[in-house]
Amino acid sequence: MSAVEEKIAALGLKLPEVVPPLATYQPAVRSGSYVFTSGQLPMVDGALPVTGKVGAEVSPEQAKELAATCALNALAAVKSVIGDLDKIQRVVKVVGFVASAPEFTGQPGVLNGASELLGEILGDKGVHARSAVGVAVLPIDAPVEVEIQVEIAE
Repeated sequence: MSAVEEKIAALGLKLPEVVPPLATYQPAVRSGSYVFTSGQLPMVDGALPVTGKVGAEVSPEQAKELAATCALNALAAVKSVIGDLDKIQRVVKVVGFVASAPEFTGQPGVLNGASELLGEILGDKGVHARSAVGVAVLPIDAPVEVEIQVEIAE
């Protein structure tokens, strides 16, 4: 088990299986020394634990937890390409989408769930640039979607 996976386990978490794509794309691809993930939904055991809009059916606190789940799923996608998460040099960018009720403006707080988890797992390597975007709807009525870009050791 890699040091990164040991840290995940120490947090009481488990790296999940990569969720099969919902359409024609790959969960993650490598280009040179970078791995780019597709948008990861907060799937747990192949299903969404909750659906709906943040600020309506889903609370900001729930959505923050779901964003962390998305980040864990993104790490699983990265592992599927590079085999060993210890090869991560740093998380370069996180992009998050939040299906938001019209009056909800707390997208950055929701995405803190992903950012904080990456920091807990990867330490300084988890510090990244980020965008948090409110959208009307996400695939299969997911409240949150997260994609990450990581630089890896050659």
